[in-house]
Amino acid sequence: MSVYVDDMAAPFGNMIMCHMWADTDEELLAMADKIGVHRKWIQGHPTLSFGKHRGASWVHFDIAQSKRALAVRNGAIETDRYGPLEHTARLCLAKGKETGNQTLVDYGKKRLEMVRMSRASAPRSTGSLAND
Repeated sequence: MSVYVDDMAAPFGNMIMCHMWADTDEELLAMADKIGVHRKWIQGHPTLSFGKHRGASWVHFDIAQSKRALAVRNGAIETDRYGPLEHTARLCLAKGKETGNQTLVDYGKKRLEMVRMSRASAPRSTGSLAND
């Protein structure tokens, strides 16, 4: 089980933001608490998120680079811009296997292959979450 941060660098006001997510909600919330990110900013969570943030396609926080550095110092794994796509593909694959839904399994595999191909063609191809 792990917490991850990507290398996205999106401007937001006077900050540069990236994503932080985890294998479980508990790990994500524990890291948010540890680095001083308010839980109310969680996105994609069915009960903890609010407003437009509830509709995010995956559970994560947008965090400032200063919080990213704290997360890494506290054990978060650094990944590339494809990390969130890889994570959501693995979630689909696991859910499909768990429920016997071959469509989800196939979709997860297809997305993982897209991530692999994107990384292979990118100038910097690092940051895989796990070995396939």
